[in-house]
Amino acid sequence: GVKAGINRPAELVAEVREKAARGEVTAGSAPGSAAGSASGTPVERTGGTGEGYGTRLRTWLMSGVSYMVPFVAAGGLLIALGFAIGGWQVNKAPSVMDHFVGTQADSWGALLFQIGGVAFNFLIPVLAGYIAYGMADRPGLVPGFVGGSIALTINAGFLGGLAAGLIAGGVVMAIQKVRIPAAVRGIMPVVVIPLISSAVVGFLMFVVIGKPIASAQKGMTDWLNGLTGANAVLLGALLGLMMCFDLGGPVNKVAYTFATAGIAVANPGDSAMKIMAAVMAAGMVPPLAMALATTVRARLFTPTERENGKAAWVLGASFITEGAIPFAAADPLRVIPSAMAGGAVTGALSMTFGATLRAPHGGIFVVPLIGNPF
Repeated sequence: GVKAGINRPAELVAEVREKAARGEVTAGSAPGSAAGSASGTPVERTGGTGEGYGTRLRTWLMSGVSYMVPFVAAGGLLIALGFAIGGWQVNKAPSVMDHFVGTQADSWGALLFQIGGVAFNFLIPVLAGYIAYGMADRPGLVPGFVGGSIALTINAGFLGGLAAGLIAGGVVMAIQKVRIPAAVRGIMPVVVIPLISSAVVGFLMFVVIGKPIASAQKGMTDWLNGLTGANAVLLGALLGLMMCFDLGGPVNKVAYTFATAGIAVANPGDSAMKIMAAVMAAGMVPPLAMALATTVRARLFTPTERENGKAAWVLGASFITEGAIPFAAADPLRVIPSAMAGGAVTGALSMTFGATLRAPHGGIFVVPLIGNPF
C-alpha cells in the first residue's frame, strides 16, 4: 500500500532503517531472490496476501475489468461516432479497405465504426488475460488471452471470458507448484507453462465448459431483450442503486460491466442500449447532486467542500461517479443512501422513457448519441 508512504514518509524510512539495523528481512528481498518474484502476484503486491479468498477473487475480477474498460470506452465511442456520422446503416458498409472516399461522410462513419469493431474484439481476451495476470502474474497472460479468444470464437461472451481467465490463472498456479529439475527451470516461463496451460485451457473451453457457458450467455441476452414494462423499470432501479452504492467501487463496476457487456457487439439489442443509458444516467447522479447541493445550500458545507462541489459539476457531467467520494468519505450515512435513492429513481425513469445509449462513456458529451435524450 502507498498510504503510509504518503502520510508519514519520514517515520516509515526510520522504521525500515531500524529493521535493517536489527537484521530483519522483508518477503521478496532475501539475497538471491529474483526481483519481484518472491513478492507474489500483482494482486498480492497491492496488499492482498493476507485477505480472504472471496476478497482476492473479487480483486482478480476487477483486475481484468480495469484493463478492459479503456477498450470499451475507445471502441464504444468510435462505433457510436460511426453511427452518428454514417447513419444507422453504417454496420452494413463494405470494408474501408475496398471502398473509402475521403469526401464522403459515409466513408468516415464506416471507418470509425470498423476501427471501433476491431477494438471491441479485444474486450473478452483482455478481460480473461488480465484476470489470469492478477492471479499468476505474467505466466498467466498467454493462456488467459488464448482462453478469452476462444470464448469470443464460440460466442461464450463476457461469462466465457470470466471463466477462461479464472481457469487460466488456476492452471498456471497449479503448474508453478510442481517441483521442476533445475535443468529445465529456465525454459518454464517461456515454453513449458504457456504450452501446457494454453492446451489445458483450450481443451476445457472448446470441449467441456464452452458450450454450456455460450448457452447461458444466449439465455441471459434473450431474457434482457424480453424485458418490458415493470420488469425493465425495476432492473433500471436496481442498476441505479448499484451504480451509487460505492461510487466507482466493485459494486459500481459490476453494474457498469453488465451494461457494457450488453453493448459490446456490433449490433446490440434495444434492451442492451436501454440498460447502458440507465447505468450512465444513474452514475452521473452522485457528483451532480453534491455539486447542486453545494450551490443551492452553500452554508451547509465547508469552503473545501464547496470547492469540491465546483469540480463535481465537471466530473458528474463526464460520468465520473468518483467525483462524489470526498463528500461520501466525510458524511457516508447521509450521502450514500441519498445518492442511491437518486440513482434508483434515475435508472427507473431512464427505462420508463426508453432512452438508449450506444456509447459506454462520455456523459453529456455523448448526448447526440442518445436515443430519446430529453
